[in-house]
Amino acid sequence: MTDALKRLSDEGVAIWLDDLSRKRITSGNLAELIDQQHVVGVTTNPSIFQKAISQGDGYDSQLQDLAVRRLTVEEAVRMITTADVRDAADILRPLFDSSEHQDGRVSIEVDPRLAHNTKATVAEAKQLAWLVDRPNTLIKIPATKPGLPAITEVIARGISVNVTLIFSLERYREVMDAYLTGLEKARTAGLDLSEIHSVASFFVSRVDTEIDKRLEKIGTDEAKALKGKAAVANARLAYEAYEEVFSSDRWLALEKAGANKQRPLWASTGVKDPAYPADLYVYELVAPNTVNTMPEATMDAVAQQDRISGDRVHGTYEQARADIDALEALGVSYDDVVQVLEDEGVEKFEASWNELLDSTKAELERLFPSEA
Repeated sequence: MTDALKRLSDEGVAIWLDDLSRKRITSGNLAELIDQQHVVGVTTNPSIFQKAISQGDGYDSQLQDLAVRRLTVEEAVRMITTADVRDAADILRPLFDSSEHQDGRVSIEVDPRLAHNTKATVAEAKQLAWLVDRPNTLIKIPATKPGLPAITEVIARGISVNVTLIFSLERYREVMDAYLTGLEKARTAGLDLSEIHSVASFFVSRVDTEIDKRLEKIGTDEAKALKGKAAVANARLAYEAYEEVFSSDRWLALEKAGANKQRPLWASTGVKDPAYPADLYVYELVAPNTVNTMPEATMDAVAQQDRISGDRVHGTYEQARADIDALEALGVSYDDVVQVLEDEGVEKFEASWNELLDSTKAELERLFPSEA
């Protein structure tokens, strides 16, 4: 089951699990995935925690303590989620040490309701870094316009960041610029650049979901022939932009000072359309120095399909541009699609956060009705 995943890892793709729960931690499942499935990192989001807290009794003991202390629901959520991230970070610590601090990392997200508030995002990122208190943590900050200066400020303070919700090539370039600016500020402040890390989470499957819907509405054979191509093309062009930025003179000066490249991370890699191969957004995006964060079902699909066969990105940029241009020619506006996806992404994360709060409140009230 692990040969394809080993080949994926050997190609320079870091396999991160897009899931976390206390059960995964306490049962030994996370350690098993690290040992047997080549998992070298973990990403989380509000939906993942909401699902974990609402299923089973793994959190009851901590929830009881939180209820007795009369913590607010929001405080309780932060105590629960940071405890899971801290424990996962400890499990991954040997990988963190052996990979020169590149992998073995766990991501935790700032409150998505702060996505349009730069100062509050920075404050939340500082608080999360303090609460988790593990060097192998990444703080997730959304790549909204107000998020960009927050990324710069947090990096400048020496806090490692997972930039999330990137859909467009233009925004991705702005994210890379924000990272480099943060590194430059950190260098001026005398910080050790070698200890600052970042990944840029470029979302994949949602691009096909939105564009395929529009192509289906157009309904021509030409439109239908383009279904399932946009997400991979978009991500491949993002990798081209990554190569360009991280070979520039500006970057080379920072690299000389000890800085680390901000790796592209392929996010949302589980297929939404069952007509597509379950390993589509892993197989087609194999490239050196990337991260692919995937749910366990996608990981299993990669292993079962067993078709990882080397770099699938280099040499594809011309075709990728042609695919995006063909969409524009049919009246599918790239700029409109990526803006819709960013807006929806923030809204979905906010909705998931509210669901997480509601689930936690329900659990507190279930365990201690008079105290919650």
